[in-house]
Amino acid sequence: MSNILTHKWLLDRRYFLRGLGATVALPLLDCMTPLRAGATELASKPRRSVFVYIPNGVNVLTWQITTLGRDYQFSEPLRPLENHRQNITPISGLHHPNGIGQAHVCADTWLTAAKISMDGGVYRNSVSCDQLMAEVTSPKTRFSSLELSVAAGAGQPNNASTLAWSRNGVPLPAENSPRNVFNRLFGEEPGGVAARRRRLNRQHSVLDAVLEDAKSLRHDLGKDDRGKLDEYLNSVREVEVRTERLDAWLTIPKPQVDAATSTHLRRNVLPHQSSATDYYRTMYDLIVLALRTDMTRVVSFMSGSESVGLAIPEIAISQSRHELSHHNGDPEIMARLSRSDAFLTRQFAYFLDQLQSIQDGEESLLDRTMVLFGSGMSYGHSHGNANLPIILAGGKSLGIKHGQHIDYNLPKIKTYNLADAGSHYSLCHTPCDGNARLTNLLLTMMHKMEVNTERFVDSLSPISELVA
Repeated sequence: MSNILTHKWLLDRRYFLRGLGATVALPLLDCMTPLRAGATELASKPRRSVFVYIPNGVNVLTWQITTLGRDYQFSEPLRPLENHRQNITPISGLHHPNGIGQAHVCADTWLTAAKISMDGGVYRNSVSCDQLMAEVTSPKTRFSSLELSVAAGAGQPNNASTLAWSRNGVPLPAENSPRNVFNRLFGEEPGGVAARRRRLNRQHSVLDAVLEDAKSLRHDLGKDDRGKLDEYLNSVREVEVRTERLDAWLTIPKPQVDAATSTHLRRNVLPHQSSATDYYRTMYDLIVLALRTDMTRVVSFMSGSESVGLAIPEIAISQSRHELSHHNGDPEIMARLSRSDAFLTRQFAYFLDQLQSIQDGEESLLDRTMVLFGSGMSYGHSHGNANLPIILAGGKSLGIKHGQHIDYNLPKIKTYNLADAGSHYSLCHTPCDGNARLTNLLLTMMHKMEVNTERFVDSLSPISELVA
């Protein structure tokens, strides 16, 4: 075993709370039992999922794969994935029914499939599928999930900087500094464990006071205000659960990371201040390390938000993806968008390379990790939200089968005519197949992560072509 991972802790059992027809994982508290890394026979093998978001869609005229089945030819921007043909499945024609006609809420709803409303001026989202997965995996890991983005924080309503949303539709802030994330995952507690426990105890006291005050206030409120207060209290309780989890793990040593890896990931590599290649690959390296040390099993990474995207000076692109996506048909800007698409695909291929190169028992890390790569928008210039660019990778040992292009458009249109731009753009605004829903894919992944649910939002069924 590599000296990057000297040990990891596994649990010998799982605890669940059944209610409302679903199975929800309880937070890991005093029932936690540490085991040495070699005792894999005492624990189920890890199931992992990673979600990587492309902002503002793609150049659909060059991205589109034009043949279905196993003998498909990669389009130019997707050629960096050629070596992973047997590990990936490109899918054409998917959409979120609630996303059609939307503009910059695509990232907000990519993993929630929600119909974003501003009821009474209040922004409302719903739970993202990654957090439902995290509820199942969290009893086994120090961190239930990891949220990364080129823009730190949660963003703003209708323009999120995170893909992760709690059960109450509250955005979970993302981190954009690899050094900060590394220190959070593997660094020592500032001031030591005792100081950290004192801070957590103070946080507990504040939360207790808030809950007590709110309880007495609730009796004096009207129905609408009680509903708003209950939403707030649910958010407070979520913070309380996370606080309890952190407290429970304080006495469990963190994995030791070798000096070379630590030095690499502690560098001050930041978006807009480093080369895009250096930044993306450092973030991907960090995700790989978090997964292989079992610090978490659910990760989301926004390679850009709809309003924040990186220039790529190393390939002579100074504009952000938002600027490139609004190309107005300019051939040069569209060519740059295609180069940007290919660049992001190369970085994604690098990530898959790293996952495949690491052995996880008798399998590779990629075999036990599903990775969803894509966008909530297809044609950015006029905000087309059908025919989304989507690729599923990895997860063979979880029961996912790959090696083909699944296409929901071709059975309806018979052939792609990319020379007629207007015709193809129409595919990006109006779904060819109303049953080709992105939630079907998310449901497929949720089942492979052992989330006990029959459906997710507007899903109809898992995608049979993906199920081994």
